[in-house]
Amino acid sequence: MTTTAFAESEERQALRKAVRDLGRKYGRDYFNTAAAEGRKTTELWAEAGKLGYLGVAVPEEYGGGGGEIGDLAAVCEELAATGSPLLLMVVSPAIVGTIIAQYGTDEQKQRWLPGLADGTSTFAFSITEPDAGSNSHKIITTAYRQEDGSWRLSGGKTYISGVDEASHVLVVARTEDHKTGNLKPALFLVPTDSPGFTFQEIPMGIVSPEKQFTLFFDDVTLPSDALIGSEDAGIEQLFAGLNPERIMAASFATGTARLALELATEYAKTRQVWKAPIGAHQAVAHPLAQTHIEIELARLMTQKAAALYAAGDHMGAGEAANMAKYAAGEVVCNAVDRAIQTHGGNGLAEEYGLVQMLAASRLSRIAPVSREMVLNFVAQFSLGLPKSY
Repeated sequence: MTTTAFAESEERQALRKAVRDLGRKYGRDYFNTAAAEGRKTTELWAEAGKLGYLGVAVPEEYGGGGGEIGDLAAVCEELAATGSPLLLMVVSPAIVGTIIAQYGTDEQKQRWLPGLADGTSTFAFSITEPDAGSNSHKIITTAYRQEDGSWRLSGGKTYISGVDEASHVLVVARTEDHKTGNLKPALFLVPTDSPGFTFQEIPMGIVSPEKQFTLFFDDVTLPSDALIGSEDAGIEQLFAGLNPERIMAASFATGTARLALELATEYAKTRQVWKAPIGAHQAVAHPLAQTHIEIELARLMTQKAAALYAAGDHMGAGEAANMAKYAAGEVVCNAVDRAIQTHGGNGLAEEYGLVQMLAASRLSRIAPVSREMVLNFVAQFSLGLPKSY
């Protein structure tokens, strides 16, 4: 029996290198300056789209690279690792692009996927509601079918990313016939300039080019073809987008953790106190070594989730994607915390670039699914324990 060392394909490794080169062209200073000045990272988004990186997982016939979610996750991770992450990659190509590619009509795919693939169109996604929390079965945003076949949408969403940059928002709603009982989601692509659709920015402590918003749908009229997929497709249609979201969120977090570890390691090699660099001391070296181990474990689980998703094992992918998201959320918080500790007081100085990562890293334990809900999932579905909620 022979043992083959795990490695990504040569194509994906080449993709990672090319994206890493692009990310370094922009880098941490570009990202942090844009965030501090209230600007978007438009130049990076446009170049990533032009080079085909945003559309790497979009089918070739619609202008994409024909790859899989693992390829897109690699792009997301490498940009984060260079200090120029693109949060809307998690939303636009991963969630919305996947759902349209799997459930859209041919006309819908032709209309929306090419722009999504080359970055000339950006899409937001909205599921969270103020009173529903993590219980998506309590969603009350409702779509009413009208006599002429059009739809009327009423309700609201909160903590929705990047609406100010998007041409459309993919909205998770109930139909009028499914107001009670378990959620049977219907997905509607809503133009952001629709009459009756307004949004309000939520002030956040995280300094980021991407903003968060509360959305209001006040009898928004939509054409019949705004519906993506079937109104009776149920939860499977929704999770076609949510599993990629968790894979991408894990990649975003592990990329950020890699950056924090890189900064800490370089500082530990060069910062000398008394007779040796501080990295020679085990109290400094061991936490960094532990972080490296945790990052590699999270990356492996993320790659497993992506492979299972590509193979069509959606239940297996769901379990792995949840665990990858959990592991990545933990390691990015630990990595940034340990990197700051390694720097001492310098860790809180803006010039070292770590304090800006602190609040953003903490978000990875909360969104897009909290670690507590991941543990609920694993307890119930992996261990067979009674449902607790």
